[in-house]
Amino acid sequence: MPSSPLVRARSSVAALFVLMGTVSGSWAGRIPGVRAQVGVSEGRWGLLSTAGTVGSLVGIALVASLVRRTGPRRLALAGAALLLLDAPVAALSGGPLALVAALLVQGFAFNLLSTPMNAQAVEVEREYARPILATFHACFSVGQLTGGLLGILAAQAGLSPARQLGVTAVVLAGLLLAASHGLPADVPPPAREHRRGLRSRVTPQLALLGAIAFCSSIGEGGAGQWSALYTSDTLGAGAALGAATFSCFSLAMFLARSKGDVIVARLGRVAFLRAAALVAACGIGLALVGGVPATALIGFAVLGLGLGCIVPTAYGLAGNQPGLTPGEGISVAVLGQWPAFLLGPPLIGALAQASSLRVALLLVVAAALAVTMLSTRLHGAERAPVTA
Repeated sequence: MPSSPLVRARSSVAALFVLMGTVSGSWAGRIPGVRAQVGVSEGRWGLLSTAGTVGSLVGIALVASLVRRTGPRRLALAGAALLLLDAPVAALSGGPLALVAALLVQGFAFNLLSTPMNAQAVEVEREYARPILATFHACFSVGQLTGGLLGILAAQAGLSPARQLGVTAVVLAGLLLAASHGLPADVPPPAREHRRGLRSRVTPQLALLGAIAFCSSIGEGGAGQWSALYTSDTLGAGAALGAATFSCFSLAMFLARSKGDVIVARLGRVAFLRAAALVAACGIGLALVGGVPATALIGFAVLGLGLGCIVPTAYGLAGNQPGLTPGEGISVAVLGQWPAFLLGPPLIGALAQASSLRVALLLVVAAALAVTMLSTRLHGAERAPVTA
């Protein structure tokens, strides 16, 4: 049985994932209210939102350079605190400039928290000596769903976005304070004659893992942005079934993360990546070939089951690279993954405009098959099932 300090460490790291998910879901649920408050069109809102992408890139780059020297625990606590401080400020934005500044900080804070908390999750997983990383990502999904529900309830109750996010931030600050005492301590890295720079950390294996995370995120982003439109518009099924398609995908992602660790332990991480990617490819293929609402609902659900644990599994491999701390390895994988969030959905949109959305979504099929191919190039101890 795991010791009490280890259980406390696991709970504390899980709390970080819940915190990040809750802020993300709460913000997403109040975007319409904030947009009306700022007074910009949908098109201009999309342009202003790129500030968050810029902030994310700055955060990723900073973490990649500091995680070894500063340690993931301190970076995660700083990122979480900054995220909670920024949430109500962003919701108070009264004009475009204030919104851009708040979104820059928001994107920066998300990534100041994301990589270190995943590194802490890998450290806890090592102590458990069995896969548990996907469960942490399931906690993020729970937080995101909770945050979205809070946003809906607050909007119906007439609470302003700033008030709702302010109350949410205060509650989550209490959670952060409680979690801070149980997080794994930062362990000084082994002494070396020369500290390795970021470039020297990009080993062939980490480059592969970054590419795998990139391809999986192309699929996640594509489904998130386009699954509802595919069912509602391309298949002519209407808005309700379109929303149901996205819900099926999201629920399947959560279920995969809730149960995925058991399968990873049985197959081993590399074999799991190959199998999960094939499941994802079959799912989106069914949705596209079937061409009716029922196959779209089932297909996107199967896609979610396949994709749900690919990124957590890639992070688990990246955080266990020889000669690197978990934070160093994961930071490289995140750098490889990041462009997918910027390029994926717009690329599918451009392809859809040039041909059709059904043809454009073949990119998701290609991305899933690419994960299968790339995973055959991985090597090392994680080919075998993970055991104590």
